[in-house]
Amino acid sequence: MIVKDRRQVQYGHKLNLVQGKSRLILDLVIEEGNPADSDQFIPMMERQKEIYGRVPRQTSGDGGYACRANLEKAKAMGISDVAFNKKRGLEVEEMTKSQYVYKTLFRFRAGIEAGISWLKRCFGLSRCHCKGSERFDSHCWLSVVCYNLVILARHPAPS
Repeated sequence: MIVKDRRQVQYGHKLNLVQGKSRLILDLVIEEGNPADSDQFIPMMERQKEIYGRVPRQTSGDGGYACRANLEKAKAMGISDVAFNKKRGLEVEEMTKSQYVYKTLFRFRAGIEAGISWLKRCFGLSRCHCKGSERFDSHCWLSVVCYNLVILARHPAPS
């Protein structure tokens, strides 16, 4: 069960997605249970370091990831700009070099939300009728692969 603040109880799984500048989904983590979002931010950045050999230069995250400890650990890892959707007591100057960089990363985050919406509406990520953990994982990964294939197909060919 997933409980969000004072909202209605939902049944499902919590997914963490990483999307790059290219709009491709670079990573997907399907969580067991209902861990706090703030506990998942640094492990996601460490996964990026394992997969790509370095942490991203800049990152933008949902408001649930926002906390001072995550900001400090991300900066210590070498991430220069970290913009959270909700500030939660953090100043823009602490997170990024300037207000302009914060707004740019904030807008990038809005684009990620559009991609998540598209995954739900067009690629079946809103509801999975499969039974069992392995089938659910396969369903999620298949949705992500199909999404990435459409993004690649729409990318203009080099001239």
